[in-house]
Amino acid sequence: MPKTIRYTLLSLRDLAISVGPFIVLAVGLLLLAYLWLDPNPPKRVTLATGPAQSAYEEFGKRYARLLAEDGIDVTLLPSQGSAHNLQLLREGKADLGFVQGGTSEMQPEDEDKLESLGSLFVEPVWLFYREGAVPKSAGKGASLDALTQLQGLRVNIGTAGSGIPSLMNKLLASNKVDLSTLELSKLEQTPATVDFLEGKLDAIVFASAPESLMVQMLLQTPGVKLMDFPQSEAYARRFAFLSPVVLPRGVVDLAANIPPQDVRLVAPTTALVSRKGTHPALLQLFVQAGNQIHGSAGWFKRAREYPKLENNELPISAEAERGIKSGKPFLQRYLPFWVANLVERMWLVMGIILAIMLPLSRIIPPLYAFRVRSRIFRWYGQLRDIENRIERTSDTPNTSALLEELNNLERRAEKISVPLSYTNELYALRSNIHLVRRKLQRP
Repeated sequence: MPKTIRYTLLSLRDLAISVGPFIVLAVGLLLLAYLWLDPNPPKRVTLATGPAQSAYEEFGKRYARLLAEDGIDVTLLPSQGSAHNLQLLREGKADLGFVQGGTSEMQPEDEDKLESLGSLFVEPVWLFYREGAVPKSAGKGASLDALTQLQGLRVNIGTAGSGIPSLMNKLLASNKVDLSTLELSKLEQTPATVDFLEGKLDAIVFASAPESLMVQMLLQTPGVKLMDFPQSEAYARRFAFLSPVVLPRGVVDLAANIPPQDVRLVAPTTALVSRKGTHPALLQLFVQAGNQIHGSAGWFKRAREYPKLENNELPISAEAERGIKSGKPFLQRYLPFWVANLVERMWLVMGIILAIMLPLSRIIPPLYAFRVRSRIFRWYGQLRDIENRIERTSDTPNTSALLEELNNLERRAEKISVPLSYTNELYALRSNIHLVRRKLQRP
């Protein structure tokens, strides 16, 4: 190996050994910070959705597709609906779930365990009825426009897990309707729709987004009408979780003019709720997916109106507030999610570690110099010992023995390898050995 390369490698080795403890310290601090901050989320998360063919199920599939692009496996957990989702969240069987406002009574401890990722969309109360169910006394072509007109009819208000029974009980009670005057059933959505179309039910109630396949189908089914809520503003004033909305004329089918006129409805707002302790990076991804899924214009909203921070019954997550207001973080626009998330969550700790390591790094040059020079300086002790013995035995020195020691010392010194910048130290040692030899050989 050429001497120049050998000396360069030697210099690099000494530098690496000198810097090594600081690198180990920095890596150790980074590792501890990583374990403490836990910046990377788990790759699997459970989302409670809803019944088959419901809007919740459809939205759940969209969230799963979007998060799969970032390597997150979203397990969709079917449920009976909003109230059931809330129960699954309370029991820890789901990490996130769709929860509709007003469909379940919030418990005091919910604020300590759950948080909202924002309001996603409104879910109007769709009360469909068969034209033949309208009392003949109301006249030909009459329609239902008040809950009091449901008395004596066979009405399905959904399963308890859907939360619709709780919501309908509140609405009926506000209209002073005695539940005993109705034939209420609590079938699931699909069998209830089948019975309704077969004439076994007079009316059926959903509280769902318009994306629901059942809603879409019933809006276009001949002989099925949608109840108008002319008192929608009054309902919204009475119940904080309700908003008045309008289904515009022709919005379902412009060519067929469905519906034939504006229909006033009342609508609770649905939020995406998560358990506290769910990884912040996962929440960030769900908020970003929500902006993409629910941000477009729809039957009851303008573009970018949802998701939003209003109309939430639970505290808003910090990640949701940041994501809804600011959108996708800067780094995630240019870097893969995993890299950007790691940098975003570690940058402050990395800055602190850098602030600690910079002052400590000032001792690296002296340490490097000491390490190189120590190879030379350690021989000065033996040289000084020889010189002292020469002075103590100046009358009859054992010249041959001392001279042999000097020769051995010189041979060892010739084998010392140091970086080229420190060769002057080596030559100084060899010169001093010659000085002691001349002193020994003086007559």
